Amino acid sequence: MLKKRIAVLVAFVVVLASVLAGCGNSSKSGNSSTTTKSTFKAGMVTDTGGVDDKSFNQSSWEGLKTYAKDNNLKVGTGVKYLQSTQASDYSPNLNTLVHQNFNVVYGIGFLMQSDIQKIAQQNPKAHLGIVDAVAVDKNNKPLKNVANITFKEEQGSFLVGVVAGLTTKTNKIGFVGGINSALIKKFENGFKAGVKAVNPKADVYVQYAGAFNAPDKGRAIAQTFYTKGADIIYAAAGDTGNGVFTEAKNRTKDGKKVWVIGVDRDQHDQGLPENVTLTSMVKRVDKAIYDVTKMTKEGKFPGGKVLQFGLDQNGVGIAPTTENVSKKALDAVNTYKKKIVDGSIKVPTTDKEYKAYLANLK
Repeated sequence: MLKKRIAVLVAFVVVLASVLAGCGNSSKSGNSSTTTKSTFKAGMVTDTGGVDDKSFNQSSWEGLKTYAKDNNLKVGTGVKYLQSTQASDYSPNLNTLVHQNFNVVYGIGFLMQSDIQKIAQQNPKAHLGIVDAVAVDKNNKPLKNVANITFKEEQGSFLVGVVAGLTTKTNKIGFVGGINSALIKKFENGFKAGVKAVNPKADVYVQYAGAFNAPDKGRAIAQTFYTKGADIIYAAAGDTGNGVFTEAKNRTKDGKKVWVIGVDRDQHDQGLPENVTLTSMVKRVDKAIYDVTKMTKEGKFPGGKVLQFGLDQNGVGIAPTTENVSKKALDAVNTYKKKIVDGSIKVPTTDKEYKAYLANLK
């Protein structure tokens, strides 16, 4: 009889333990859900220019870091980047962050468009973002799980073109592009249009380096342009543009004052200590990345949408550092900015549009 009572007691204890364990697991599950919500993660993959390109990769990362600071996320876990050294790194880097369950993963630059498209379709529940491109399906429709972040680069480039046209003393100006593409053509044609709007006599030399990570090539092109008499060069070339700064600083050290117009970020510091940065075309990739990350965290991920940031959204413009820009040029920038925003001027983005623009100036 005693044995039977003991057996019943043991059975009761086992059942009770199971119930308590079940309650414990239920509580743990609830905590896990709360933790998941509080451990929001946002990641990005750089293109080959690298995270310290002093251009759009760096700006993107600054946007994520600012978001992390404002939302108590840890850099390295809450926000993270993976650097690509070659194009073949894009897909594995993107996949790594997707499989690590990052809530949103950005591909920085149009060169990642095909990789983003493929990965987005393979992982329909993932939230992805791409800068400077639109990710589409086989029917050319925007993919519903990709946020497309684009800019009106031609508008900001027009404004720095106005500065260049009113600052040059030789009437010879250069443009150094990274990869010859529809995107960088927007920089080129907008810039040339701005120059010609205020200085029809100016010549603009144009050359593409064929890469965003070739500072030596950027320097060589700058050397050619400066030797031909250009006194200002606008570099829209990522890390390649850093070579333009190197050449300009060396020439200034030798007593030959020349200028560089930076891109994407305020690159005033990049021109120091020789002070060769005339101005920069600021492209607020940092703000765009911040905004889309915030929307994602709030459950409002803009999948399938094409977000476009122009002058009217303060998505592009000239840099806040204006110490090297004359009052005349600044006044002209403000005048032309209003005309672009109100639609009086349509800034060209392609060679064909630029040709038509020039015809209308005459």
